[in-house]
Amino acid sequence: MRIPSHIVDFWALFKDAAGAVDDARFYEAFCFGDHEALADSLAELVLSGRKRATAGLLWAYEAEGKRLPRAGDLSVVTDWAGHPLCVIETQAVDVVPFDDVTAEFAATEGEGDGSLEDWRRGHTEFFARECARLGRTPSGSMQVACERFAVVYQPPR
Repeated sequence: MRIPSHIVDFWALFKDAAGAVDDARFYEAFCFGDHEALADSLAELVLSGRKRATAGLLWAYEAEGKRLPRAGDLSVVTDWAGHPLCVIETQAVDVVPFDDVTAEFAATEGEGDGSLEDWRRGHTEFFARECARLGRTPSGSMQVACERFAVVYQPPR
């Protein structure tokens, strides 16, 4: 995938700091969430080290014609305005039904109080908005891509 122009300089700083990095490992530049307050608060959780995972609907990947991330992929996390904040490396991706997401994964995602109950509440709301956008009906059996990641570059703030 091609490095977007608005993050080329940031990507170059990352490569200088990390040493030899193959641009072919670049997956995407993105912000979490679907509105500014959510995107920026989730980015802060990543920067603080609390958020080390994310979940997305398989239907959304399919609708965008985008492959799932794979272990070793590198992505640039941005704020809502598109400013690059850090680089994450995908560690693993598991696709499971919504109802099968584990308490351990919910805790690793680091949102809310870290409980599975809170994860389900927040993601039910988020995925309902995603399903509406995609013309789908949310259910406990909808497939969720559960991605674990590590921050591999974060410039001084």
